[in-house]
Amino acid sequence: MTQEKNITPASGYLILGLQILMIVGAIILIINGMIRYAFPLGIIILLTLPGFVLVNPNGSRVLLLFGKYIGTIKTNGLFWVNPFYSKKKISLRASNFDSERLKVNDKLGNPIMISTILVWRVTNTYKAAFEVDEYINFVRVQTDAAVRKLASMYPYDNFADEGVDEDITLRSSVNEVSDALEKEVQERLSMAGIEVLEARIGYLAYAQEIANAMLKRQQATAIVAARHKIVEGAVSMVEMALDHLSKKNIVDLDDERRAAMVSNLMVVLCSDKDVSPVVNSGTLNH
Repeated sequence: MTQEKNITPASGYLILGLQILMIVGAIILIINGMIRYAFPLGIIILLTLPGFVLVNPNGSRVLLLFGKYIGTIKTNGLFWVNPFYSKKKISLRASNFDSERLKVNDKLGNPIMISTILVWRVTNTYKAAFEVDEYINFVRVQTDAAVRKLASMYPYDNFADEGVDEDITLRSSVNEVSDALEKEVQERLSMAGIEVLEARIGYLAYAQEIANAMLKRQQATAIVAARHKIVEGAVSMVEMALDHLSKKNIVDLDDERRAAMVSNLMVVLCSDKDVSPVVNSGTLNH
């Protein structure tokens, strides 16, 4: 037997009713002084009592007879089976697993802290019970291994100064990384009969020893990008101003005055502080 076998044993309510009748009969026999007749009933009651099995909704019981797999009960209710069966309880409910924060290296070798949130459930009780040892611990170990592998496949972020131009990064590509993580974890847990319902990154940050340096690096990258946009806008505005002055013949500027005007406008438009104007009350030459 290498596959799960679903079985539905006899109803436990019928056996429970018979046991109640035997208990009442044993009591009557004892009261009437016929203890020797009540003793066999007591033995029968004790022998049949371990055969009761209670299965809750989204629960299961794996039955074994002296090491031989008999089957799995997935139907909820009260049942009665062979009293010599051993019964292993396996939950079929969805479970959450929040892994510890692991310190790993990303694709560029930067140390990062990462954790994952996993939602899983057992779909094959035979594999969960017999293919692996302690399937809950198996989920923890394999999830950590999958997270370590995933972190080494992608960079934390894109940095132009290192020539990194990845389409998928751990920080920005949340959906793509989650899909890759879910696929990786599912491949590892399939041998245990476990289905992965959801897998996503729960925590992601640079390791403490490089966190401050990387924060400054990100800030510098953002400042450079912002300045680049400001300069592009300022050049367009200066070009537009000179074109309008030239078309409307408001003022005739030679090359020297044009250069001075461009310089002043660029200072005004690109400065990160308010500019104090200076009023010239003289002529254009003074």
